[in-house]
Amino acid sequence: MFTGLYVKHSEENALSDKQPKAPAPQAKRNGPDLEDGALHQMVLTSLDDDLAQDIVTINLEGKSALADHMVIATGRSQRHVGALADHLLRKLKENGHKNIRTEGQNTGDWVLVDAGDVVVHIFREEVRAFYSIEKMWATEAEAQAYKSDPARPAGLSA
Repeated sequence: MFTGLYVKHSEENALSDKQPKAPAPQAKRNGPDLEDGALHQMVLTSLDDDLAQDIVTINLEGKSALADHMVIATGRSQRHVGALADHLLRKLKENGHKNIRTEGQNTGDWVLVDAGDVVVHIFREEVRAFYSIEKMWATEAEAQAYKSDPARPAGLSA
């Protein structure tokens, strides 16, 4: 025997159903409230400080509900890819971000870091060329190369 609740659909409910509903507020997926772009900038700075190469950022707003930005970077070796990911995770946690999810840290070929509003892919060069995920998510005009500090010596960053 069903003992669930029965709600009569009254005329009042019918009228309220026809009224436009305000969109639900967007909650931050992980971490503290940061100014717009602060998390994205923290990720870019961390990767650049650790000498990641060919850092590219893709704006996903309006393209995906998963994140606002995708950052793609290259490490010189498996060890470098792992170190880039470890240092990024440490900086995110130090700044109050919890529940950060990662994939691929054991192999060092491709590490995915889901930091909530920013998704980071760190590749070895050969693996990045093979998967070419920039082409799946953006045109060349949409993918923006991150420009590091111009005072940094040439050859140390993208």
